[in-house]
Amino acid sequence: MNPDFPRDLIPRDDALHLIHALHAVKDKLHDAAQRWELLDENGHVPAAPSYTALLQHATDAQDLSRDVLRLAADFVRSPHHTTRTGRAVLKHLASAATISSHAAPHFTETAENALALPRTANPTDRHYLTNRMVIDHASARAFLRRASESLRDAAKELDGHLGVQRFLAPLTRREGPPEPPPSRPGGLHR
Repeated sequence: MNPDFPRDLIPRDDALHLIHALHAVKDKLHDAAQRWELLDENGHVPAAPSYTALLQHATDAQDLSRDVLRLAADFVRSPHHTTRTGRAVLKHLASAATISSHAAPHFTETAENALALPRTANPTDRHYLTNRMVIDHASARAFLRRASESLRDAAKELDGHLGVQRFLAPLTRREGPPEPPPSRPGGLHR
């Protein structure tokens, strides 16, 4: 067995704590992507979309992104990020941090276009702004979903790591020093 193997293990309690934190933020991202709607029940952009509500989406998305960044920063401060599993987890966390940071600007663009929409008299300009809003809002929600998926993948890495630990625990457990070989009766023979 590799002599570095025990150092490559993330303690069970630490892994479980991180899995719990990953799931909590993952669920928030996923719920936000599902709940934050731009289109009405008929699938159309409202005639006067709420600038305030759309700006709140941007604010909340920034808060969620900050939560992802905190998870990544806390993990990179731990000694576990240098283990094999830790490097894989960190890769997913870094991806989630980058992806989640793109959501807020798209929600902000949506809100800005919503503010301009009522002042736009030209039907072509209005059509352009409406389409831009739909694209920006959908993109922002997609960034939240993708960040959620990256956090899910990080948790899967840790779950797999715990599974390996459970499998190897009986193999690596020792009750004490190994027993000496049985002695032969009659002393030494040549």
